[in-house]
Amino acid sequence: MGNGSIHKGHRERLKQRFRQDGLDSFTDIQALELLLFYAIPQKDTNPIAHGLLERFGSLAGVLEAKEEELKKVPGISDHSAMLLQLIPQMARFYQVDKAKQSVYLTTLDACGTYISSFFFGRAFETVFLLCLDAKCKVLRCEEVGAGGVNSAIVSIRKVVEVALGANATTAILAHNHPSGMAIPSEEDVRTTILAARALHAVEIQLADHIVVADGDYLSMVQSGYITKEQLRG
Repeated sequence: MGNGSIHKGHRERLKQRFRQDGLDSFTDIQALELLLFYAIPQKDTNPIAHGLLERFGSLAGVLEAKEEELKKVPGISDHSAMLLQLIPQMARFYQVDKAKQSVYLTTLDACGTYISSFFFGRAFETVFLLCLDAKCKVLRCEEVGAGGVNSAIVSIRKVVEVALGANATTAILAHNHPSGMAIPSEEDVRTTILAARALHAVEIQLADHIVVADGDYLSMVQSGYITKEQLRG
């Protein structure tokens, strides 16, 4: 039996196992191996999966790696690297789409859970504005700033334009710390106060600023980094 037949039989067994049990019983190596079947149809993907995990240290490290770094692993082509990069971004699309089913956000936990999905898989700091009406119905959640790995540029003018365009009564700022903890910086506090004053001038209340990191989030109001009085403009 040639190597091609051996690989084909192995692929079919791994696929059948996934059909029956899902990924829960798979190791990281096996999960990567299965994924790579769809970018590398005629080659043994097991050593490539091993190479990826050895280079990047974890499955998360592989899926968060840059394209040029992925292609340094033997066997990874442009096509394979694009597939790997697609996974976390597609997962974010899925989570955001699921979150849209919860259109009324009446608690901080609901707001934090809803908005956290917008940051899934993002490698750069990004700022979103969540716009709500008087009944806490989601009107819009739109990006209002983006930057490098550790910094984001927020346009206060854009914050006001987005809130006015959504006809919001209340707004919540949110941004992520891709490579750190969910602890606001002094600049985060200053930006929040400026945004609150600008929104107050057009009769929109900034209710909070949420910081997202490593799947967790922090409310700047509840954690005492900023007061409700400061947010009233």
